[in-house]
Amino acid sequence: MTKYDGVSNSVIKRLPRYYRFLGELKENGVVRISSKDLSQKMGFTASQIRQDLNCFGGFGQQGYGYNIESLYNEIGTILGVNKNRKAILIGAGNLGKAVALHMSFEERGFNLIGVFDRNKALSGQMLRGLPIRHTDGIYNFCKDNSPTVAVLCIPSAAAKELAPQLVESGIKGFWNFSHYDIAADFPNVAVENVHLSDSLMTLSYRVSNME
Repeated sequence: MTKYDGVSNSVIKRLPRYYRFLGELKENGVVRISSKDLSQKMGFTASQIRQDLNCFGGFGQQGYGYNIESLYNEIGTILGVNKNRKAILIGAGNLGKAVALHMSFEERGFNLIGVFDRNKALSGQMLRGLPIRHTDGIYNFCKDNSPTVAVLCIPSAAAKELAPQLVESGIKGFWNFSHYDIAADFPNVAVENVHLSDSLMTLSYRVSNME
């Protein structure tokens, strides 16, 4: 069992948003804030905010509210942004390059140590200061460097082919941009799916209902 077993997925999904908003307040020099004021900025109810944060312990003080820096640091610890987990990225095409170049991995608890692609023409090229390696070398690289997270920017068929090797190599978490259902085949690893087309269709639904 983990420290926060029983916390709902919806609460976990809201934590990064709390972290982002608190970070902005911290940068703007705000020292403390009430749950009511925070709710107005974030679009949640004050009651929802208190319930969410109570899942991880009591952070606020009645009559004072929340200390911004303290709460920001506490949520960062819960999210593991200080863990510096080793990660590899697989797929150096347009999506993979965009993720590698524009995602602040280090600020979110990860250290990108390797980039891989099956296209031999890309081998040796540099991406984010790292040489692109052929996917044939993933197993040995993982054994030598012990990454625990893989970012998959590859088609579903390729993800399904590589997943067993990655899990065997010690990968415990996947940031999955493919449509392959990793969790169905490997229920003991952590998976965060990012389906951009699903998000776009959700937007389409919302716009359609405004017309």
